Amino acid sequence: MDPQPYRQNPLLRMSYSLIAPLYDMVIERPMREARKHSLAALPTDTPQKVLISGVGTGLDLPHLPALHHYTALDFNPAMLSRAKSRNENLDVEFVLGDSMNLPYADAQFDFVVLHLIVAVVPEPQKCLSEAARVLKPGGTILLFDKFLQPDQNAWLRRALTPLSRRIATRMDVVFEEVLRAAPELKVASDVPLLGGGWFRGIVLRKN
Repeated sequence: MDPQPYRQNPLLRMSYSLIAPLYDMVIERPMREARKHSLAALPTDTPQKVLISGVGTGLDLPHLPALHHYTALDFNPAMLSRAKSRNENLDVEFVLGDSMNLPYADAQFDFVVLHLIVAVVPEPQKCLSEAARVLKPGGTILLFDKFLQPDQNAWLRRALTPLSRRIATRMDVVFEEVLRAAPELKVASDVPLLGGGWFRGIVLRKN
């Protein structure tokens, strides 16, 4: 088995290198309030160890409380470089790595942030199960992404996915199916954030 599952889709890696300079222009403003809503669940009184798995260009960084120690991981050097340039006053370690095969031992983090990554990676179940693995018991996952509802037809999104998953993102991921890969996680909250409920903010807690 390939220890770095993202290599299954080299075109995706290349496409994100090409779009990195444009990513902020397209994504930042429409997603800003949804990101802030999700990240508001981070505590502001007690320092925590927080993993941002799939940090991208670092659009979450301006909305993070400064008291925590952050580990910001991404599989794409171009994205990670832009994230580094965005950091100003946070305690952040930037890591080139794979969200589907995290380079950490079990139970290392108090929080894991998964923003717009679960529906991007080739294997969403591995992304979530790896986040659960490195999360401490009682820890929290903050998830913001686009998901189909169970049994939702959405024929156009499903039809476009074979192409879109190669160059940008999947559009056919059903969260409830992905969650089965991490039975130790329980849903604490699940709210619609954008796109008529296509984009959801989900808080998960580990038993």
